[in-house]
Amino acid sequence: MARLIYSAIMSLDGYIADADGNIEWAAPDEEVHAFVNELERPVGTYLYGRGMYETMRYWEIAHTLPGQSAVSLDFARIWQAADKIVYSTTLPAADTARTRVERDFDPDQVRKLKETAGRDLTVGGPHLAAQAIAAGLVDEYQLFLVPAVVGGGTRALPDRVRLDLALADERRFGNGTVYLCYHPA
Repeated sequence: MARLIYSAIMSLDGYIADADGNIEWAAPDEEVHAFVNELERPVGTYLYGRGMYETMRYWEIAHTLPGQSAVSLDFARIWQAADKIVYSTTLPAADTARTRVERDFDPDQVRKLKETAGRDLTVGGPHLAAQAIAAGLVDEYQLFLVPAVVGGGTRALPDRVRLDLALADERRFGNGTVYLCYHPA
């Protein structure tokens, strides 16, 4: 059975975006990005909310833009090779390859997808991830803590959900970012 992974880059105070929606403070450097690429390489399907999809669809054309690093080009290839499912009630259609839009997040359908998928899945976007977490679907939490405190904004993890987790892996990076991987205990 495939795993459902929630991966998030977050501030030390637990936000993926600040109160103004800014995420520039969270941009990974080359070392962190290369590590992320290795984590993403086995992923076969990305589950996105609309906001995360709109952020990530940049990778559909990133390889055509001048000045891309080898790490960025590698990630673009990884992203383009995966299927994408966007959960949105307002997005009329997807404008990237290998992408379909679903109107509602159905935990039972995601369970079936996990059972039949040949490769791992990730859930991206804190609102969609909150639904997957509350439904008990997330098998692994990959959290990148950036050495920044932003004071408010969009939380990486949902309120009113209790999780007991076991640390599975950790790594420190030269820029002060810390990777923490957890599995449900």
